[in-house]
Formats: sequence, C-alpha cells, structure tokens
Amino acid sequence: MKSNKINIKVGSKTFTATLLDNATSKAFIAQFPLTINMIELNNNEKYAQLPKSIPTNASVPTRIEAGDLMMYGSSTLVLFYKGFSTSYSYTKIGKIDDISGLTTALGAGDVKVSFEVAND
Repeated sequence: MKSNKINIKVGSKTFTATLLDNATSKAFIAQFPLTINMIELNNNEKYAQLPKSIPTNASVPTRIEAGDLMMYGSSTLVLFYKGFSTSYSYTKIGKIDDISGLTTALGAGDVKVSFEVAND
C-alpha cells in the first residue's frame, strides 16, 4: 500500500483517516474512488454494501470508538460515529484521525459518502 491515508467526504466536510496495513484495507482501497449511500443504524453508525466483497479477518473488539471504519462480514462497510461496547465481530480497516464534526456531518438519516486516497 503506497499510502495509508484516505479522504472521507461527507457533504462539504472532508475527514482524513489512517488505514491499517492489512489485506482488508488494500482490497477496500482497490475499489476507490468510491461514492456510496450509507444507511443510518442504531444512532451510532452508518453502513453500506461495497460493490465487491473483500477479504476479512473478523474479531470482537472490546469497544467501538467514534471514527472507527470497519467491515461487518465481507461486503458491509461500517463507519461509527459514537463509541459503545459490542459483542459483534468486525474487521478493522482504519480510523478517522480527527472526528470533530463527524456526527453533525453524517446527520440523522442516510447520507452519501465518498472515499478516495489522500494526496501525500
């Protein structure tokens, strides 16, 4: 992976995220540039189906943090905007570097989100 930084654009706000160096992140980036409609769930996350399944290595995190970018299964991308404890299994892709304004940008309903590799 030549860059582990990506831009996540929600409306007029752009967030930078740092991806882990793993097969899941590499397969995720291979689908860029990507714009998807993310669906609201549980007042703490947005999720969407990726165009193609990607390899995962799921485990149960002790806790989800705001800004975590994870896969649920091999094709569901999840962006969390609130922290909480969970018993579900996820594969971590990365994390938004600065979550200031994330909840406001994502809003209360479904939202269009764009992902692209950040310019170094």
